[in-house]
Order: sequence, then C-alpha cells, then structure tokens
Amino acid sequence: MIERRHLPSTAALAALDALARFGSVTAAAEELSLTQGAVSRQLQALETQLGATLFTRRARRVELTPAGERYAAEVARALTRLRSAALRLQANPEGGTLNLAILPTFGMHWLVPRLPGFARAHPDVTVNMNTRVGAIDWAAEDFDAALRFGAEPEAGLDSLTIADERMIPLASERFLAQHGPLTPEALARLPLLHIQSRPEAWAEWFAAHGVAVGSLPGTRHDQFTTILQAARHGLGVALVPEYLAREERAEGRLSVAYGAPCPSRGAYRLVWPEAHGAAPALRAFRGWLEDEISGEDLLPR
Repeated sequence: MIERRHLPSTAALAALDALARFGSVTAAAEELSLTQGAVSRQLQALETQLGATLFTRRARRVELTPAGERYAAEVARALTRLRSAALRLQANPEGGTLNLAILPTFGMHWLVPRLPGFARAHPDVTVNMNTRVGAIDWAAEDFDAALRFGAEPEAGLDSLTIADERMIPLASERFLAQHGPLTPEALARLPLLHIQSRPEAWAEWFAAHGVAVGSLPGTRHDQFTTILQAARHGLGVALVPEYLAREERAEGRLSVAYGAPCPSRGAYRLVWPEAHGAAPALRAFRGWLEDEISGEDLLPR
C-alpha cells in the first residue's frame, strides 16, 4: 500500500500546477475559480503533507523553489495523463482509444486513406491523430504509438516496419525542358529542394550515383508537401519518396528528372513504448497494420 502522505489531493496538485503555470496565487485562483485564500491553503497543506519546502514567500509573491519546480513538472505530467484517461473513458467507454502521432505526408497519404478499413474491422476503437515530425517525450506526452521514419528505434521502444523507402528526383516539365537532358553531375549544379528532416538526402542520392558533392544549392523546406509545390512551380528539383513520385507522375504534375528510385537509409515504422504493447487498442491496430503491409501494393489508395 502507498502511504497516504505520498498521495496529495488532486485539488492541491491542481493548485500547484496553476501556480507553476501562471506565476502567482491571484492568477492561479482565477484559473481554478477559487479565492486566493483557498489556493494559499491548498498550497500550504501540500507543503505540510510532503514535508518539503516547495515555495518561498517574498512580500506578496509566492515563488517555487528549485525542488518545487521539479515537483510541479512531474505533477503537470501526471495531471495531463489523468485528464487524458478521463477523456478516453468518456469518448469511448466500451472500446479503446489509440492516440497516434503521424508524419504529415506519409500519415495523410498512406495511413489516412486506409483507416476506414480499420474502422470497419474495429468499430469499438477510436483513433486520435496528431501530426508530429520531431522527437516524442513518451513520459510526458499522451501518445500510445507513432509513425516514424529513420533507423531502428532507440532502447525501450518496439517497432513494426511498414515499408522501406526509395527516393527519386522530380521536376516540372517546363523546368526539365529549360535545362535539357540531365545527368547526376548536371543536377548537382541546379537548384535543389531539401527537406529539413533529412539534410543528407541529396548527398546520399549523389553518392549512390557516384558523384562527389560539396555544398549543394537550393532551398530548405519543412515538409514534402511544400517541396512538391515548389517543384510544380519550377523552383527546383525535389527528391521525394517513390510513393509520392508515382502520385505526382500519374496526375501529370511532375516528371522524373533522372534515373530509377534509389534506396534511402531509413524505413517507415510504427513505434511504441514497450510498456504500451499490451494495450488492446494498440494490439488491434498492429494486427490490422500487419495485414495491410502484407499486400504488394503499399501506395496510397
């Protein structure tokens, strides 16, 4: 059994969280719809219960001590998870909820068109999605799993490989007509469109074609959608995953600048913390995803 003194009331923890976020008892009281006196009593009771100095009082101000700041950060994470658990229960009391971080382009072009099939197979599971490119703090953020691109995931995470990636350069027909037949050497002298999340992508492509390059001309973009848009308007050559190249070519928006698709160093994966692996909603999603990727056609539907 956990000792009672180690389990403060949620009201006291909410008061601490509000103080940490707003920086004053007055603002915390307004946030919680309480009087300043009520918030002050909650904070004093919390400090007494824990037997630690969480605040310093200067004139009319209350400030967190370093220990108080660290504890408040832990409390904020715990309250976030409690709120999320309540929302999940309210949204889907009989089934399960999967909070999924997705890559903007791959998630929208590959996963989202397939999700109606998951919904038909598992009507009791709700999938919530947020786009995310950067790293995830699994302890602080309420994600059960994520679609990621790269090498094998770090320790503590399990993964399911969805697809390896192959890259190919695309440009508008007008751009290609202006610059004539292209070779890898000629491409290295043209404006190139770079993706911020993969700064070495073009250098790896040139290395695979036997061309040594130094600094490469061009602009940097945060998503493939912006790179494709720039290429359509003739601003340069975009190096994009093959599944996007097929879409662009099939719809007549862009053409291949040179060569066949070239393997990249990464792969698309579903990753999740080992501690989340037994969750029924995540198991159902993994099983469905394994069926999806067992087919030959991994293109968006």
